[in-house]
Amino acid sequence: MDMRWSLNELYSSFESEDFKSDMEKLYKLIDELKEWAELNFSSKESAVAKAEEYIKRMSEFITLHTKLASYARLTASVDAKNEQALKVSDRLSIKFSELTKAFVSYQKWIGSIDNIDELFAESDILRKHEFIIKEAANNAKYLLGEKEEIIISKMRNTGSTAWSNLQNMITSTLLVDIELNGEKKQLPLPAVRNLAHEKNPEIRKTAYYAELESYKKIEESSAACLNGIKGEVITTSELRGYSSPLEETLYNSRMDKETLDAMLAAMKESLPAFRKYYRKKAELLGHSNGLPFYDMFAPMGEVNITFTYEEARDYIVKNFRSFSDELADFAANAFEKNWIDAEPREGKRGGAFCSNLRPIQESRIMANFNGSFSNMTTLAHELGHGYHGHCLKNEPILNCSYPMPLAETASIFCETIVVNAALKEASQEEAFGILESSISDAGQVIVDILSRYIFETNLFEKRKDSALSVKEFKELMINAQKEAYGEGLDPNYLHPYMWINKTHYYSAGRNFYNFPYAFGLLFAKGIYAEYLKRGSDFVPEYNKLLVATGRNNIADVTKMVGIDVRSIDFWRSSLKLVEEDIERFIELADKVK
Repeated sequence: MDMRWSLNELYSSFESEDFKSDMEKLYKLIDELKEWAELNFSSKESAVAKAEEYIKRMSEFITLHTKLASYARLTASVDAKNEQALKVSDRLSIKFSELTKAFVSYQKWIGSIDNIDELFAESDILRKHEFIIKEAANNAKYLLGEKEEIIISKMRNTGSTAWSNLQNMITSTLLVDIELNGEKKQLPLPAVRNLAHEKNPEIRKTAYYAELESYKKIEESSAACLNGIKGEVITTSELRGYSSPLEETLYNSRMDKETLDAMLAAMKESLPAFRKYYRKKAELLGHSNGLPFYDMFAPMGEVNITFTYEEARDYIVKNFRSFSDELADFAANAFEKNWIDAEPREGKRGGAFCSNLRPIQESRIMANFNGSFSNMTTLAHELGHGYHGHCLKNEPILNCSYPMPLAETASIFCETIVVNAALKEASQEEAFGILESSISDAGQVIVDILSRYIFETNLFEKRKDSALSVKEFKELMINAQKEAYGEGLDPNYLHPYMWINKTHYYSAGRNFYNFPYAFGLLFAKGIYAEYLKRGSDFVPEYNKLLVATGRNNIADVTKMVGIDVRSIDFWRSSLKLVEEDIERFIELADKVK
């Protein structure tokens, strides 16, 4: 079975006539859209015809840009040194930024239309795009003048984007001095962080100390980067009229503060259960003062479940079929049509992702498959993202962009299907290992995410007054970890440099890129619980929910399956599922000692 994907459905090469012709066509579309916007958004006459024309032109542009950019990005993801792919990506980014003025003009124009609902009454096309048109009209109140928006867009390249690039460069080239098995080495940071999963406790501890020591080489540079980025965010957020960067993030996530507060309150209530888990894991590993940070990811039990690539496919398809034939057939087709690049090789990036290619109504999944149980669950997770795209295939392309909190719904749902199936079939020892790994992952998404949310909240508050020193960044991080993990972790072995390690802090467009993960996990668990209650009757509702994610606010999407995300009770019920897993883990721990 082929473990490499085919991108021929996009383009056969950068030199192909199709690719060259589409690049020329895209440049022409951009120039025409800029000119058309300049001519048409100065008056409100013929509003319906203008709005329809803009939707038509934007749809054509986004379709072509997505196809070209995806080809370049996917090519580079498995061939990091492909200069042509990198150059094309760069050229497309620069060309995209040329449309800033047109985007701003449209949003200001649509925001100035009185009785906007009358537009929808007169046009089927506009009615289909009602949500995103109203969203654009609402965006207008947060926009500055055209000149200011263009200046901000251009200055961002030498401001936050340059700081982000610098941080990426210093962390990706950082070499960690470490001694392993009596041999002194210099290893890349990701390789040293991966040692946290090693079975040998001495290696885990050595890696922890070596990692912390290495950050001293880049702590001042990282602090300058973070101060620069967060300073810019505070400035632009205030200029646009948001009360805080958090308000801006919630607005862009289509989520309200009431929902966030309910979820955070439930998360805080669940902390004693997670602390119980961390203390039990600490005890099993021979610690008496809570779990040291270096043993956070120590593997527990023996999970000897392995798969060939074909076995992984069969296992996923079989268990997806227990939910629906449509989901199983989608997954089978993805394997058969070579939509997946699963072979680890030099020059290929690590991790996994799914790219939904709406212009050709397909998906591509990148993974690094070595046969482990977690590799199989990763494939299931990414296929869930692909299925989300599949459900959106008949939607207009402008209705296919969904907010980050809903992005993990289908992926975690699909991962849950295969993990639960494995738990039913596993031996007691294997079940213990699978369960511990699942709780550990949940702990990262609930407890660690909470610590990051606390850290970033306090960081923004302090940065309003002045830049922070390295010492202040470290203190903020330690205090946030103590508040979230409590007695679960050993206070003498925390991670004061986690603010350097997490790349999300260094993106001006991704502030508070933490709570969406918690939302994704808990919402997916909640709808999985609904499925267990309602069985096959739930399947059509689940598909409808995925279709609606691109054209609704979060609370309206969740209401479709009878879930009120503004109620703390929903979040408590999802967290109760994790708490039950923790109780089962503690019970099994006493049996498999």
